[in-house]
Amino acid sequence: MADEQKQFFQQVEELLDIGDKKSLSAILVDQRSSDISEVIEIINNDQRRIVFDLLDKHISAEVLEKVDEATRSELFEIFEEEELTDLISELNPDDAADVLSELPQQESQEVLEHMPEAEADKIKDLMSYSEDSAGGIMDPVMVSVSENDTVSEAIRQIQNTDIDEDFFSVFVVNSQGQFLGDVRIQDLIRKREDTPIKQLVETDTIYVNVDTDQEEVRNVFSKNDLIVVPVLDINNILVGRITADRVIEVAEEEAAEDIYVMAGTDAAELENISAIHAARVRMTWLLPCLAGTAVTAVVYLTFKNIFIESLHLPVYMTAIAFAPMIAAISGNAGLQTSAIVVSGLATGDLAALRISQVFSREVRVALFVALSCGIIGGVICGLLPNLLENNLTADITEKPINLQDHLRIVLAFSTAMFSAIMVSTTLGLFLPFLFRKIKIDPAISSGPLVTTANDSISVVIYLTLVLLLVQIAGP
Repeated sequence: MADEQKQFFQQVEELLDIGDKKSLSAILVDQRSSDISEVIEIINNDQRRIVFDLLDKHISAEVLEKVDEATRSELFEIFEEEELTDLISELNPDDAADVLSELPQQESQEVLEHMPEAEADKIKDLMSYSEDSAGGIMDPVMVSVSENDTVSEAIRQIQNTDIDEDFFSVFVVNSQGQFLGDVRIQDLIRKREDTPIKQLVETDTIYVNVDTDQEEVRNVFSKNDLIVVPVLDINNILVGRITADRVIEVAEEEAAEDIYVMAGTDAAELENISAIHAARVRMTWLLPCLAGTAVTAVVYLTFKNIFIESLHLPVYMTAIAFAPMIAAISGNAGLQTSAIVVSGLATGDLAALRISQVFSREVRVALFVALSCGIIGGVICGLLPNLLENNLTADITEKPINLQDHLRIVLAFSTAMFSAIMVSTTLGLFLPFLFRKIKIDPAISSGPLVTTANDSISVVIYLTLVLLLVQIAGP
């Protein structure tokens, strides 16, 4: 928290403690809604009630929209239905739809019933779209003119339009409401008043459809340096617009969502401040991981029995000390690859969308990494056991590990390290493309589920190689 924000919070806290509402109201007036929302997230519900009672209704609505989901779920509990309806009515339709979507369906329906019909219909239309689509994030309030209008008629329509956001162009539609293009404001100002709009319209305007994924919308803005983009339905009817500030919010949401998935959790844990709720969300990811590590344990125990039967228990005891090294290094190598691929897919990078080009690059990188780790790891595996006394092995069995078996472990380790890294890199390369193909978030391929699976695979490769080498050499 910045120094100014800290100072503001301390002032609010002190005034709340002494109950000085007059002074509190005075300092709240001079603050941005974004600053107030950060304070609201920290204080308790009783204090929040006092603050909201002192705020202007429009500022209260902005604060409600800007706080995080967990805080907003608590605020829903302190607002009466009439007050919540008034606050949501102050929001733009797209923001209002986002807030209402967090309420239970019955409660959101009751709020909509108490709103003006025209306003409620706009919000209902937005809520009918997927929340991750262009239709779900668009603003239906916009400026559009007919192709049959003149410059003077278009300017008059702009003057009569109730819109409080800046805009640099005006959308143009035909008599059926279908999108034709746009006209820049500077052209409207410079041209004669009787100039037909159809002579000024730019028909190569970039647009998106209502079902376009919000991640793709973000990429459209990023690649074309846009400020606003029109949104069309399946019949090319102009239904809304998306502005750059909304896309910034989308980018933050998408980035946070990917981080949550890669960390083995979900953004759903932020919907409620309850620690039990967050723990339940995380456990839905950790339980499969626990099952995966149990599989790895079964692999260890199975190989232990095989090594005992072949009278090579000392070899097994030395070999397993280096198994975590292979699992960790190969897992991280695969994670690096998948992170690069997921990032490329998320940003719409054309190079990342071509699997052959990505494969060519990542395989070469993986070969260098695998060779380096195999050689360096082999040296460590060869030297480290010799630095420690091996009396324990001699006490357990009449056949302690000899130099030849040690060298076989080193060879198996280096080979397994190379192989496991190549396998892990292959998984990290192809799984994001596969998940994207079957409509699953590619970021899952960088999560703990895949990392856990790689642990079992790398251990199987390593111990199988050790077993084969010692058995080929004979008892």
